[in-house]
Amino acid sequence: MSRWYRPAGSAGRGPYAVELTPGTVEGWRWTSIRVLELGPGETHAFESGDEELFVLPLSGGGTVVADGERFELTGRPDVFSGPTDTVYVPRDASVTVTAAGHDADGARFALPAGPCGRRLAARYVGVDDVAVELRGAGSSTRQVHNFGSADGFDADRLIAVEVITPAGNWSSYPPHKHDVDVPGAESELEEIYYFEVSDERGFGYHRVYGTDDRPIDVLAEVRTGDVVLVPHGWHGPSVAAPGYHLYYLNVMAGPGATRDWLISDDPAHAWVRDEWAAQAPDPRLPMGKER
Repeated sequence: MSRWYRPAGSAGRGPYAVELTPGTVEGWRWTSIRVLELGPGETHAFESGDEELFVLPLSGGGTVVADGERFELTGRPDVFSGPTDTVYVPRDASVTVTAAGHDADGARFALPAGPCGRRLAARYVGVDDVAVELRGAGSSTRQVHNFGSADGFDADRLIAVEVITPAGNWSSYPPHKHDVDVPGAESELEEIYYFEVSDERGFGYHRVYGTDDRPIDVLAEVRTGDVVLVPHGWHGPSVAAPGYHLYYLNVMAGPGATRDWLISDDPAHAWVRDEWAAQAPDPRLPMGKER
C-alpha cells in the first residue's frame, strides 16, 4: 500500500511540500501533484516543461506570471470556503508564483499537472466561472468545484476538480473505476487524490481495490496533506469522519484520444444510486460561497 498512499511529509521535495510526478513514482505516467507553500511576498519560479497545469490557491492568494502575462489570484482563506479563482498554465512556459504580501500566513498553492501535446494559451479562471455541483443525495451528498472538468474547461489532457464531503458523509461512491478505454462508456485515466481536513485533529478514510487480474489494495486513514494514487481499480468511498469535513483535489489524465471522464460503477454497489431519487441533498451544502 505504501507505493500508492503517501502520508503528509513523506512526498516533499525541494521547495514543494508535496511532489509526486511521473519522474518520482515508478510506473506513473500521466499526472502530477505539487503543493507549494510560500511566506508573505515570497516567490517561486519554475518551467512547466512538457506539462500543462493549474495554479490553484489552497489558502491565501497572490500573483502568477506565465508566458509573460500577469494574473492576480484573490484566493481564499481555506479549501472549505468555497471555490477559488485559478490560472491555467500551458506547457513550455516560464512561470513565477508570488504569495500576497498582506497575508501574515503567506499562501499555499496546489499545482495539479500532467504531460500534454498541444500548447494552449495561459488563462485566468474567475471564481464566478467555476461551476459548483451538488452530487449524490442524503449521506452521499458532496460538493464538486468543476474548475478544470472535462466538459467545463478546455485543456489538452488534464482534468482537475475539487470535492468537499461534509462530516459523516461518503463520496466517490458508489465505488467506480476508469482504467480501460471503452469508447462512450469508460475512459482510461490515472487519478490522484490530495486530501485536507477541516480540523487538525480530523481524518477520513479512502479505499482502492482491484480485480483478480489487476490487484490493488489500499485502505488509508487520510489527513491534511496526504495523497492517494489510483493507477487502476475500483476506488471509493472517501469517508469523512463525523465532526470533520473532508476535501480532496482530483487530478486525472490518460492516454485516450479524447479528454473524457467516463466511469464504470462496481456492479455490486451500483444500485445505491437508485436510492438518491427519494433522498434530499445534504442541507449543509453548498459550503462556502453560495452559487
